[in-house]
Amino acid sequence: MPNTSSPPPAAAPASRIDSRQAAWRLLTTLGLVVLGNSSMYVVSVVLPAVQAEFGVGRADASLPYTLMMVCLGLGGIWTGRMADRHGLMPVLCVGAVAVCGGFVWAGLSGSIWGFGLAHGLMGLIGSSATFAPLMADTALWWNKRRGIAVAICASGNYIAGALWPPIVQHGIELIGWRHTYVLLGIVCGVGMLLLALRMRQRAPMVQMDAASAAMAPAASGAAPSPLPLDRSRPFGLRPLHAQLLLCVAGVACCVAMAMPQVHIVAYCTDLGFGAARGAEMLSLMLACGIVSRLVSGVICDRIGGVRTLLLGSALQGVGLALFLPFDGLVPLYVISAMFGLFQGGIVPAYAIIIREYFAPQEAGARVGAVIMATLIGMALGGWMSGWIFDLTGSYRAAFLNGMAWNLLNLSIVGWLFWRVRQQRAVTARPQHSPG
Repeated sequence: MPNTSSPPPAAAPASRIDSRQAAWRLLTTLGLVVLGNSSMYVVSVVLPAVQAEFGVGRADASLPYTLMMVCLGLGGIWTGRMADRHGLMPVLCVGAVAVCGGFVWAGLSGSIWGFGLAHGLMGLIGSSATFAPLMADTALWWNKRRGIAVAICASGNYIAGALWPPIVQHGIELIGWRHTYVLLGIVCGVGMLLLALRMRQRAPMVQMDAASAAMAPAASGAAPSPLPLDRSRPFGLRPLHAQLLLCVAGVACCVAMAMPQVHIVAYCTDLGFGAARGAEMLSLMLACGIVSRLVSGVICDRIGGVRTLLLGSALQGVGLALFLPFDGLVPLYVISAMFGLFQGGIVPAYAIIIREYFAPQEAGARVGAVIMATLIGMALGGWMSGWIFDLTGSYRAAFLNGMAWNLLNLSIVGWLFWRVRQQRAVTARPQHSPG
């Protein structure tokens, strides 16, 4: 008689994918990202007050942000690896303590170096725990709506950028920057710790056999594919080589991305529109970035991660090119909004690609490495654009430099997409056995 018993326990993890439990976990993840990434945006708000109190120059006052971003990139690899080995909850709990301690340390610091080291701690252990590891974990809980789920997770970063600066500015005016930092550390640290307790369960580990591969969205289209993906040879390459290519692509796309994001305020000042107009354009760009991430998530669910990244890279190049012929106030507002809509989905697409092509057991560390590359790209792009401006006295060459880096990203992603199509064609070719 056929076996009509219930499925074996091994089938249980698959039932949690795309489930209500996954949806609640995504909501918890969004809260963690908003709380854990607060330090990335509030440090620029307190910069004038810190500079005045410590009596340092603008360059020295900017060092805490640079140190935090570098540590955030490096910490993403470590926290991602720890999450792969031990699960998310211990990593998030340590991150919560680091965020709380970092804010309190910064608020009590007596020098710019203490202030900077405190932000380095928050980046290395705190914010890094709530970015790459959470994106990787989210990708492991979803199949049908994986793209939009990762996009929602990544949008928490931009939500933090919209939420915390006005709150911190109000706190500075009301109780001073030191008390505001201490209070913010307690709120974010305790909030992260409470939410971390809801992340005990490990993500369902998707088995890399033909059946599970057929469930996953095809890398070259929306419909599920009967052709299994060989995750031991992503894109037909050794995993290390494929990872390095994605990291180079991450650096290139974010060097290009940093040009408008870091220098739009200075650019508007040079054009005579004032810093306030530039700040409004930056806010508009980030707000449109939230929309872009959500829309790109929907697109990713239909066409896959590589195609989404290819589309985003091409559109980002168009957005950069539009800054060259138009420098009026209204056109710059429009182009800033368009640039935000074009580039917002690029970074989350890397997490989707890692999920589609690499072993899920390594997702945290691999996503952390690519995110580190994108942060290096942002830091390099911001500095390089300023350096080119100092050499030429104009941002025109800086925009052209951004377009060149964007072309490098487009070339790498286009080549990977071509390899995917070649692999699919070879695998789909009928095999004739000898008669």
